[in-house]
Amino acid sequence: MRSICRATLFALAGMLSACTMVGPDYQVPSDAVIQRTDAGAPFDLLDNAQVDQAPLPADWWKLYDDALLDRLVHEALANNTDVRLAYHNLRHAYEGFQMAHHAQEVEFGAAGSLARGQLSSESLALAEKIPVMNLADAGLSVGYQLDLFGKLKRAAESAGASADASAAALDAARITVVAEVVRNYLAACHASEELAIAEHSLGIQQQQLDVAKRLLAGGRGNEVDVARARTQVEMLRAELSPFESKKAAALYQIAALLARTPGDLPAAVAACNHAPQLAQPLPVGDGGALLKRRPDIRAAERMLASATADIGVATAMMYPEITLGASAGYTGMLEHIGDPITRRWSFGPSISWHFPTRVDRARVRAMEAGAEAALARFDGVVLDALRETQTLLSHYAHDLQRNQSLRDARDAARRAADDTRRLYQEGRLAYLDSLDAERTLAAAEAALADSAAQLSRDQVDLFLSLGGGWEGSGQAEIAARHPVEP
Repeated sequence: MRSICRATLFALAGMLSACTMVGPDYQVPSDAVIQRTDAGAPFDLLDNAQVDQAPLPADWWKLYDDALLDRLVHEALANNTDVRLAYHNLRHAYEGFQMAHHAQEVEFGAAGSLARGQLSSESLALAEKIPVMNLADAGLSVGYQLDLFGKLKRAAESAGASADASAAALDAARITVVAEVVRNYLAACHASEELAIAEHSLGIQQQQLDVAKRLLAGGRGNEVDVARARTQVEMLRAELSPFESKKAAALYQIAALLARTPGDLPAAVAACNHAPQLAQPLPVGDGGALLKRRPDIRAAERMLASATADIGVATAMMYPEITLGASAGYTGMLEHIGDPITRRWSFGPSISWHFPTRVDRARVRAMEAGAEAALARFDGVVLDALRETQTLLSHYAHDLQRNQSLRDARDAARRAADDTRRLYQEGRLAYLDSLDAERTLAAAEAALADSAAQLSRDQVDLFLSLGGGWEGSGQAEIAARHPVEP
């Protein structure tokens, strides 16, 4: 008996010394796009003085220097339903990692039973019938699975990488919410500005209508001029509603982002009538900083790590599983439980293994294909991030040029309208000329206001593409609530 135990211990010691982790050890592939030198190169700023390569601050929305906007962003980060959903998805993934991480712990168990019955005499090789009796069983057990080929460790690697990807998804949710709050706040402010411009144009045209009526009454005008002026007044009046609708939609969206009902917004939000502007060039950093910062890139890289670990899990399934176990207790008639004759115990390893089949090998190949697919997705996310940011920089530069041209056109149209209005009121110019000048000014004002709103959208799109806004917004809190155990 002692020799058997000694042999068992030597065999177990040999297996433990041979412990290894099958499957590939993860590292970012050398041929991944993110490893290329040009992927981290500075962006082409297209000689745009309104952007520079300074590092992007974590709280980029504070560059607008608007206290109300800061409060809205803070509230959205605390209450937004998408952020809450992503946070609890992270909790779910973290607990999945905890289950995988502790899967190799020693397992303790206890069992007991009590029954009245009759045992089979024949099963015990007895000729006489065994009487009915009270039977009992009570015992303890302990077990430990030897992770000889790294199946459990690879599963923990996979679950940990998936949890990291969920953390990146939470960061992405924060970025999106911040960008949407800023976007809709600026949209509401621009809608108020555009509404004010339209109302101003309407007021000027109303004055023109009054002049046309007075000239008609004094015998110096005609019905056609009055009709044209009235038509222009009504056309300008019709343009007010779209701006009011645009502002209302932006306010309702802000309320939803803050987890409020549509009518539950501070009055100051609706009162904004001038969109805040950046007081400095927009900082964009370089490609290297972008690739480290964007959560979707981190999530794709972590999913690649998880897929790589899954190869090891599938490979380890083709090897034996060995568990060390021990149990002790009492089994027998209830009145004898505790006596030496009912005592039982056992100790030793158990092994389970099926010879690898085509199914097992296909499973490994499937995991390898999954890892290759994850690498392709990772490369695609990196390339899309660089393309998106460079495209938005180009749009911003050209929209700034367009805005300056529209500003020059508006200034020229304003001077022309002032001159023609004065000449018409003096009777030195036909009304049609004055009307055309007013129409041109109204169109130039509207186009310039729309261009300013587009520039604000461009800025928010750029900030969103750069991937900032999640740093420090709750990461420490999550770490404190759910520390990753070693």
